[in-house]
Amino acid sequence: MRIVHRYLGFFLAGIMAVYSLSGIVLIFRDTDFLKQEKLVTKQVALGMDAKDLGEALKIRQLKVQKEAGDLVYFENGTYDKRTGEAAYTTKELPSVLDKMTHLHKAKSSDPLYFLNIFFGLSLFFFVISSFWMFMPKTAIFRKGIYFTIGGIVLTLILLFV
Repeated sequence: MRIVHRYLGFFLAGIMAVYSLSGIVLIFRDTDFLKQEKLVTKQVALGMDAKDLGEALKIRQLKVQKEAGDLVYFENGTYDKRTGEAAYTTKELPSVLDKMTHLHKAKSSDPLYFLNIFFGLSLFFFVISSFWMFMPKTAIFRKGIYFTIGGIVLTLILLFV
């Protein structure tokens, strides 16, 4: 158990670093922290209403602020009903951080979702195998059990408070 724990830990060191960094970045996903502005121009259908425009541009809850002739103004952008051109700005993470956060949030429809399952199972293995690192009758093991109980209590507090 110790040998598997050791070498699996070495093998997964890179992906654990990616998950820890992307997890920290995801905490700030509701802010503009580390995000860069990007100008987007898209050609969409002519004469769209706000609902259809939001769907075409993949902007949730798009709200029209004002209309002036054929020009529709919405938050961070405009849409020309006559030409079908929409221009708006988005805020995105730098490419590497964006890829890391997408890996962190993988869904079953993503092509490599099984790697996330493997990683999750590996982390669970680390939890279980850590109890085989020391003999049960040693002081280190007993101290480890106290820390485990403390960690479980802290987790329960975080979940239910």
